[in-house]
Amino acid sequence: MFKKRIVLWLLPLFVLLFAFLVYLPTSSFAGIPVLNYHQINDESHNALTLSSHEFDAQMAYLKKAGYTSISPNQLFDYLESNTPLPPNPVLITFDDGYEDNYRVAYPILQKYGLTATIFLITDFINTNNRYLTWTQVKEMQDQGLNFASHTLNHAILTKEADDSLQAQLVKSREALEYQLKQKVEFLAYPGGFYNQHVIAMAKKAGYRGAFTINFGRNYKHPNLYSLNRIPIFYANHTFLHFGLRLKFTQELLALQNFKNYLRNFGAITVANWIPTI
Repeated sequence: MFKKRIVLWLLPLFVLLFAFLVYLPTSSFAGIPVLNYHQINDESHNALTLSSHEFDAQMAYLKKAGYTSISPNQLFDYLESNTPLPPNPVLITFDDGYEDNYRVAYPILQKYGLTATIFLITDFINTNNRYLTWTQVKEMQDQGLNFASHTLNHAILTKEADDSLQAQLVKSREALEYQLKQKVEFLAYPGGFYNQHVIAMAKKAGYRGAFTINFGRNYKHPNLYSLNRIPIFYANHTFLHFGLRLKFTQELLALQNFKNYLRNFGAITVANWIPTI
């Protein structure tokens, strides 16, 4: 009995060491991180909101650590054609287009000389006071921010009939192109829901690629319609969690995958001992 307990206590330590060693070659110093935010304000206290202080601290870290914010076009040129990127590239993204992206996040980005990409729900722009206006969008565009599609009304694309799915993809892109006077080639799936049919429809609708909320970094020659991001949500708002998720993305992904494997295998107790962030 005593030996059994020792084995059970030591097993998680060996699992952690094994996962770290296996994934070290593809760890923090490889792949392109894409950060995923939603709301930035000091009023809301929900799963999608960071405080202004938290966001400022994270952007200050990126600046001090020598990260360079890039655009989706730069990321895709690298992934497709190996076009060189600047040192320590990071793509900063926001989903939905909340008004606090202009009121709170935008000044902080300017403060540190960083840019970002905002995926807009186009039917909500100018019609819902929780979201951006076209005037705000155009001002940010003039200052170097990028904008892309998050569909017309945040529809779950995997549940849409083909006619509706096509409208969500095409009409949102057309609205952005009409307002911004430039080509729009990128999409973020609402809620992170997609499948092979949605991908096929996104290609048909003229998108160059699309982003999920799947945790991980991005490497050359991936499926360009299922790119990973690093969600910065309520459960990982602390600066420590942010730093770990940014620097050790693949190690944390390895641990989570192994944890899921142990759970599926029936080793629930052991799986629960493995930390994930």
